[in-house]
Order: sequence, then structure tokens, then C-alpha cells
Amino acid sequence: MSTTMLPGQEAAAQSPGIGGNIRSYVARVRGGDMGALPAILGLIVLCTTFAILRPVFLSAINFANLFTQGAAISLIAMGLIFVLLLGEIDLSAGYTSGVCAAVLAVTMTSHGQPWYLSVAAAMLTGVVIGFVLGALVAKLGVPSFVVTLAAFLAFQGLLLVLVNEGNNIAIRDPTIIAIENRYVPPLLGWILYVVSVVIYAAVQIVRARRRSGRGLVADPATVIAVRVGVLALLGGFAVYALNLERSRNALLVSLKGVPIVVPIVLALLVFWTFILRRTAFGRHIYAVGGNAEAARRAGIRVDRIRVSAFVICSGMASIGGIVLASQASSVDPSTGGSDVLLFAVGAAVIGGTSLFGGKGRVLDAILGGAVVAVINNGMGLMGYSASVKYIVTGLVLLLAAGVDALSRKRAAASGLR
Repeated sequence: MSTTMLPGQEAAAQSPGIGGNIRSYVARVRGGDMGALPAILGLIVLCTTFAILRPVFLSAINFANLFTQGAAISLIAMGLIFVLLLGEIDLSAGYTSGVCAAVLAVTMTSHGQPWYLSVAAAMLTGVVIGFVLGALVAKLGVPSFVVTLAAFLAFQGLLLVLVNEGNNIAIRDPTIIAIENRYVPPLLGWILYVVSVVIYAAVQIVRARRRSGRGLVADPATVIAVRVGVLALLGGFAVYALNLERSRNALLVSLKGVPIVVPIVLALLVFWTFILRRTAFGRHIYAVGGNAEAARRAGIRVDRIRVSAFVICSGMASIGGIVLASQASSVDPSTGGSDVLLFAVGAAVIGGTSLFGGKGRVLDAILGGAVVAVINNGMGLMGYSASVKYIVTGLVLLLAAGVDALSRKRAAASGLR
């Protein structure tokens, strides 16, 4: 006696379990699709090494410092990923963040504007910069390396003009200062954690049901449970550690709670991940990065996609500049300097985004930014100079680029690309 399965039931029957997902992932890695694996392994090795050599690395106050130190770099790297996905580059992103931070400081401190108007002016400046850069690349056909290198040089001069040839403009607005220097109340931190886990679980379940309903292979409940469990475990540990009292004298000042910048970074991570993975615009970004001519023949407005990517890049750089201004409580000619760009590009590549275009995720910016922050923080605790930090970060970036190149060759050889 035979039975006929409905499409959804057939898909569910064909869904691989945890073992099948593991085998599939191993096959992808062997085929050259490394994804975020190198960055995750690098984080584990670095954190373990620094924890052994300098136990203070695991202290609550240093754990919080890692989040605040890597926030601006990760935000700028998020924007750079959109440009890198197209196989382009933006060498001006660092000084774009500095110019936008200067616009924030000048409008707020020198002209007495409220913080929200100053933030809007800074972000609008970033969008305009991105539109101009994108138009020069897409419409005039000038290589992005040349356009953004010219902007890199010009924005250094513009930043000097905005800060009156070298002055330091102090930021006194409590709202802006709070971004990097204040914390979410512990109870609110736990509420945000629970809400985030519940939303993530709901999204995973709804996605699986929709795929089953369409007759497609969907992730089984066990795989979804593992994903949600890992997120809950890591997130719970982070919130618990950040809610510990970090002040040496809690009677005078209390330092506990999730830094305010963390929910901002996570919200932008979720937003841009949704844009890349769940919208036509995101699919067009990958299509243009994979093969621009094929995308054009498919009816995709390639020039518009390129301009949009540069607008997003500079817009995110403006947010990174605001975070930098909050971190230092001031803006000066070094804000957004060349090392900011190098660290941001390094974060994107170390996290797994390809320099050749077509491969990358917004999450790569977070993972790569964490690697950069851990290197700087850990080596600082060990007493190494800035020169050694630069050398080690450069070697890690070179290693990541080498892994990317080898992965592409392996993928081509295995027929995955």
C-alpha cells in the first residue's frame, strides 16, 4: 500500500538533520567556501592566548572595552562590505568618517544646534559624499581606486579646514557622549536579550515553515534549536558579563550594563543583513559583484547599484564618525585617520568578505572588527608598542587575503564558482 506525500511533507522528509548539515558544511569548506570559519578560529586562538598570558584580558571591564573599541571600525566596515561585494574599493571611508564627525562637532558646538540636527547633518554629508564618489565611478567610469584615493587626500584637507587647521573641538552634548561612554540599565539589557532571542527563533521557524509549504528543503527543528541555543548561550554570557560591576568604587560611580553602542551596532547589523539577504537590491548587489555584464543583460541597473553601494558605504562611515567623536568626546585632525580605514578594510576581509567581489556578509564586519579589537587590546595589555600591533594586524590581514585567494582557486577547481 502506497501513500502520497504532500509537497511540504516531502520537503520535510528530505530535510537533513544535524549530521546532514554538518556533512554539507564540511563539503562546502573542502570545496573552498570557508565563510567566517577563519575569523572564528582566529578569535578563539587570540582570546585563548591573551587569556593565558594576561588573565586581566578576561576581566569584566576589559570585556566591555572590547565592545567599545571595535564599534566604530565595525560600523565603517559594514558600509565597506557593500562596495567590496561589487569588487570596488573606497579608500576615503576613514576620512569620510572624520569629515562627518567634524560636521557634527561644528554644527553642535560652534553653531549651537541640537544633537539630532547635528547628527542629521553629519549623516547627510556622508550620503552626499557617497553619491558623488559613486557617480564618478559608475557614470564617468573612473576606477574606484583613483576616485577614492583622490578623496582620501582631499578629505584630509577638508577636515583641517573644518577644525580650523588643527584645533580640537570638544563634544559636550550628553546624548552624543553617551553613545560610547554610557550603559544600558542591566534590566533593560536582559529584556533586549530575551526579545532578540525570541525574534531570531521566530524568524527561523517562520522561514522553515514557508520553505516546507513551498515544497523546498527546510532546516529541521533540531538544527533550528541548535542555532537558537548557541545564540542564547553566547548572548546570555555577554549580557551577564557586561552587567557585572566594573567600577573599583561603586559607591562613587557605577559601571555596569551593556554599552549603548552595542544595541546600535546590532540593530544596524540586522537591518543591513535583511537588506542583503531578503531584498531584490541585495540580490542585485551579489549579481553585479559576481558578473556585472551578466547582471546588465538580466536587466539590473548596474550603475544605480554601484552608486547606491557607495552611498551606503559613506553613510555608514558617517555613523562610524559619530561614534569616534563620542569615544574621544572631541574631534581633531586625526579623527578618522588612515589607520581607521586600514582597520576597517582589514575587518571586512578578515571577517570573510572577498576582495574580488561577490562574496561576503555584513556579519563579516563584526567578526573582523572583533579580531582587530582583540589584537589591539590584548597586545596593549601585554605592553607591546603600536608598531608591533600594526605588524601583527597586517600579517593577519595578509593571511586572510591569502585564505580568500586560495579558497577561490579551490572553489573554481571544484566547480563551485
